[in-house]
Amino acid sequence: MSTSLDINVKHLTRVEGHGNIVVNMKEGRLEKAELQIVEAPRYFEAMLKGRSFHEAAIITSRICGICSLGHQMGSLKATEDALGLEVSEQTILLRKLLTHGATLQSNILHAYFLAAPDLLGVGSVFPLVGSHPDVVLRALRMKRLANDIGDVVSGRAVHPITPVPGGFTRIPTEKELLGLKKRLVEEMVPDFLATVETMEAIAGGIPDFTRETEYISLRNDHNYAMYDGDICSSDIGRVPDSDYLKMTNEFVVPHSTSKHCKANRSSFMAGALARWNNNHDRLCDASLNAAKQMGLKPNCYNPFMNTIAQVVEAGHCALDSVAIIDQLIEGGLPNEQPNQEPTKFGTGVGAVEVPRGILYHEYSYDRKGRITAANCIIPTGQNLENIDDDMKKLVPEIIDKPKEEITLTLEMLVRAYDPCISCSVHMLDVDFIE
Repeated sequence: MSTSLDINVKHLTRVEGHGNIVVNMKEGRLEKAELQIVEAPRYFEAMLKGRSFHEAAIITSRICGICSLGHQMGSLKATEDALGLEVSEQTILLRKLLTHGATLQSNILHAYFLAAPDLLGVGSVFPLVGSHPDVVLRALRMKRLANDIGDVVSGRAVHPITPVPGGFTRIPTEKELLGLKKRLVEEMVPDFLATVETMEAIAGGIPDFTRETEYISLRNDHNYAMYDGDICSSDIGRVPDSDYLKMTNEFVVPHSTSKHCKANRSSFMAGALARWNNNHDRLCDASLNAAKQMGLKPNCYNPFMNTIAQVVEAGHCALDSVAIIDQLIEGGLPNEQPNQEPTKFGTGVGAVEVPRGILYHEYSYDRKGRITAANCIIPTGQNLENIDDDMKKLVPEIIDKPKEEITLTLEMLVRAYDPCISCSVHMLDVDFIE
């Protein structure tokens, strides 16, 4: 059995952006196991300085094409908290519906197109177009419907235009919402159940690996927390979102242009698995049944199961969207105007769940309603230290396997977190150094 290994994976595929996996073991001693982030800093926080509260959410939605809605929701909540802008129950329901749609489309994208090829032993989704056309078409159909929620409620699925501080510039009609409800019931729910069957069939390819860590997500007393709640740590319990700095503790590492984070331990995990571990008691019965069928249990410490957790909560997002639409229609859909009259000028925090985990925006405003300071902490940055810690435990456990299998397992680990490093994807180049 070899006790020495050098792996350098440049620009990991099927993730958003530039990330390299570097592993070095010499005579049984692990010297390095890390995910290197080599993207250039983008300075969105600096771009926000001097901007009006009308512009903040428009700018920050451009941070990401996948999580643009999540950044917009976090931005709007931070602005409203800082300026004392109260929003209506209808606005909150519409935002929750949008959050469900964004989570659905991203989770489906990851499960089918980014993770499933690993479990089926192929390099990308393209071979599956020929071998499993019905499954690929199902995935596309589900993603299209999830995007249509954004189109109807926010004007478009990417970089939404109708959500603004204090409300919406346009309220969807009853006909539009009933059209979404019909499709959710008749298309999305059956496709979700079929997805569970598919993932159950290929779940045997998920590596058997566990490492207990801290899990951080939102949690509230009423529902599966995606839009609002306290910060919840599996180690220490709940704290208000205003204490987010104590729960992130950003620090710089030499191998990454993205900061790392830690809370109660050396690292923590955010994302669907963290939400499952902290909030599974808030899920609907269909999602709980799906979790049981796919082998996901409470207090799961296998990061590879994050993909399964994404599928579980996709079902909840679909069914809860139906319930939200019913609430909106029962409320009469009044044509409310956004509340944009500040009652104060100060600092505010917005915390929301996006597909990859808990997201924080914090802004300070002067009396002209312009940003004087901004801070954004994204989920991928929060997960990076946990990924490194996972690799440090995983490599010694699989060192006796062929190099190709070790490399693939490490790639699968990173992809399981569904990292959003940037908005580009690059080719894979693997170098083994003897």
